[in-house]
Amino acid sequence: MKKILTLLLLSSSIISAFSQTIINSTPEAAGFSLERLKRLDRSMNEWIDKGYINGAAALIMRNGKIAYYRANGFNDLDNKLPLQKDGIFRIASQTKAITSVAIMMLFEEGKLLLTDPVSMYIPSFKNQRVLVNFNEKDTTFTTVPAKREITIKDLLTHTSGIDYAQTGSKEARAIYSKNNITAGLGVKYGSLLPAMTNLGKLPLMHHPGEKFTYGLNTDVLGCLVEVISGISLDKFFKTHIFTPLGMKDTYFNIPKNKANRLVNLYTKTQQGKLVKSYSGMLNGTAPSNFPLIPHTYFTGGAGLSSTLYDYAIFLQMLLNDGVYNGKRLLSRNAVRMMTTNQIEDIPSIIGPFGLGFRIVTDQNSVGSPAQVGTFSAGGAFATYYWVDPKEKMVYLFYCQLQSGVPNGIVEKFRALTYQALNY
Repeated sequence: MKKILTLLLLSSSIISAFSQTIINSTPEAAGFSLERLKRLDRSMNEWIDKGYINGAAALIMRNGKIAYYRANGFNDLDNKLPLQKDGIFRIASQTKAITSVAIMMLFEEGKLLLTDPVSMYIPSFKNQRVLVNFNEKDTTFTTVPAKREITIKDLLTHTSGIDYAQTGSKEARAIYSKNNITAGLGVKYGSLLPAMTNLGKLPLMHHPGEKFTYGLNTDVLGCLVEVISGISLDKFFKTHIFTPLGMKDTYFNIPKNKANRLVNLYTKTQQGKLVKSYSGMLNGTAPSNFPLIPHTYFTGGAGLSSTLYDYAIFLQMLLNDGVYNGKRLLSRNAVRMMTTNQIEDIPSIIGPFGLGFRIVTDQNSVGSPAQVGTFSAGGAFATYYWVDPKEKMVYLFYCQLQSGVPNGIVEKFRALTYQALNY
């Protein structure tokens, strides 16, 4: 009996160790130097004073202990209203990681295989063709049959040949526009399946598996989640990810009682002045207040808004090998698959890539303090995150800039984070 009790206690302690929750702490308790973290404060204030950014918020934690969590600068420059650290940010492509986790959850439920052709679930992806020649004058084109079908893994690794609407290559922009395919932001009505069915009829930009092309792949994955689960992506996220993890501020549609927490979006004029942006992005087709406009089109590639803290919970779950606060979403092997390089022999302009994340390997670690194994991504409105498993560290840096963050600020933020480590 005593041995059984000992084993139960040991098992409980192991589970606890791997389901570490986020706790408020001090920099010293998290393994950081308070004095060296002040360099980060000084730099952020300098970037604001020089007009590079209007404001920024950051969260840094190690072993689940918060070492740095604050906002600097302004949410409203004209009225000098400070940016709040619990503001709700448009996280754009950070949505992709959550959609990818949803797919891996269905994979672990036996609902799909990563080698499944997409046409098993969306028939229009059968017998696809690949673009050969494109005529800019009249948007006509010629194609050849694709060498093989697109698989779910191709979507996760952005190697399917699907490009981005509105922000991709000139060929993709023209062809997708002519066929009413969009990047999804600002679309109020309709749902993913009709749009993705239409996309499946259009030519690929290259043969599947031959090249990395960042595109609407994760929107197709979001559609697969809806088709396979039988519920909307919004409901799937809430029921299977957000509620179990305790993510209380992550939405496709921000509720009215939290609308005042949506952070203002800024852009730079040609003269270099920071001003509020109302048109959002995508050539002005997506208004900046799109998270407040009720909509039913849930783009799996870019549609969510969230807070630093909520997204940190999601990342801590991945750092914990798929479990958070006793709730397991994924097995440790699923997390391993997602966070190791899956495109070793495929040309990629962004380097090694897993199932939804950029990956630091020995080949691309030069010039970065991040340890090998670090995985990361970001969003088009200047939100960024990293997870360094060797350092047991999660760190996020959020702005809201349509024009992007200038002058190497993101990499300087990373350097300032690592230099503050005490051990």
